[in-house]
Amino acid sequence: MSSLILDDFTDLIERPDGGVRRDAEERRERQAVPPGALGRLDDLAEWLSAAQAAVPVKPIERPRAVLFAGDHGVAGLGVSARAAGGAAGLVRGVLDGTSPAAVLARRLEVPVRVVDMALDCDPAELPAEVAGHRVRRGSGRIDTEDALTQEEAERAVAAGIALADEEADSGTDLIVLGDISVGGTTPAATLIAALCGTDASVVTGRGGAPIDDLAWMRKCAAVRDALRRARPVLGDQLELLATVGGADVAAMTGFLLQCAVRRTPVILDGVVSAAAALVAQRVAFRAPDWWLAAHDSGEPAQAKALDRMALEPLLTHGVKVGEGVGALLAVPVVRAAAALSAELPAAAAGSEEAAEPGEPAEPAEPTETADVAEPSAKSSEAPAE
Repeated sequence: MSSLILDDFTDLIERPDGGVRRDAEERRERQAVPPGALGRLDDLAEWLSAAQAAVPVKPIERPRAVLFAGDHGVAGLGVSARAAGGAAGLVRGVLDGTSPAAVLARRLEVPVRVVDMALDCDPAELPAEVAGHRVRRGSGRIDTEDALTQEEAERAVAAGIALADEEADSGTDLIVLGDISVGGTTPAATLIAALCGTDASVVTGRGGAPIDDLAWMRKCAAVRDALRRARPVLGDQLELLATVGGADVAAMTGFLLQCAVRRTPVILDGVVSAAAALVAQRVAFRAPDWWLAAHDSGEPAQAKALDRMALEPLLTHGVKVGEGVGALLAVPVVRAAAALSAELPAAAAGSEEAAEPGEPAEPAEPTETADVAEPSAKSSEAPAE
């Protein structure tokens, strides 16, 4: 019998504090710059303030990019422009500091954590802190076989939960969530199609390394065949992840759920993180209130998932490379929203005029609400491995 009961998350996850968000909105209305003039930055700051349970919003000081890595057996069908089993090379690029994600993270001063869940390589080739959570060597080919066994799916979800606890305990105040995979967009499209009740052709995109028409047709057929295997297990999210997900997607699902339990805001990257988020939403409907969609990657499955979760992408740059790049690009915007919310001065009393340049912001001490104390992920109620 499974020791991991995903349904427990329904009761463990609460929404960000609505009273704090209203306080943040009222504070914004008193500032010199007219409400609405900063567009979506106001909404971002109020979301972050509610997540922190603090007014004014605190600056983002300890962000972290967490990238879950894995190879997918379905890549052997030629559904990706990258060679099957090649995700380990992408991981080395991140670790060596030469990948797009590594370059951005270095410039933005965002530490990167890479977690090998199912890379198709010898774990001895990777640092111990990367390979320490591996569930298996490559996930199964989902069009004809399960991605994982039930026990492997449980281990992957439990690993994600444990990693979320580690980040919360270390003081991480914003997570950038991404994946490093080859073939990962195929299980992502399958999960999204299954949960949204749509057909393979509607969700099948060209992937992070764009594929040609013949490869797209192979990918569409793989999603179609995997969907046939997914539909009978839609009522059990853990079994769904085992059937047509993968170790990286399962770990991301557990990670997202536990981040919501620990009140840690998360920026979602592309279609793979969107698929994990959609599974997590099916488990706990309040969880998406803790997530921000970074960007529109152009993948139709991602658009479908974000629409289902009522998450509006912050950026539209057409970035498809994965590895958390799109989510990293959103970090400066979130930081800017927090800074403007906290530091803009109040309008002069009885006047519509803005304060003089250089005038200090309205004095205000960050306040914590008494009824939103952070729950301990170590409590007896939290899911255990």
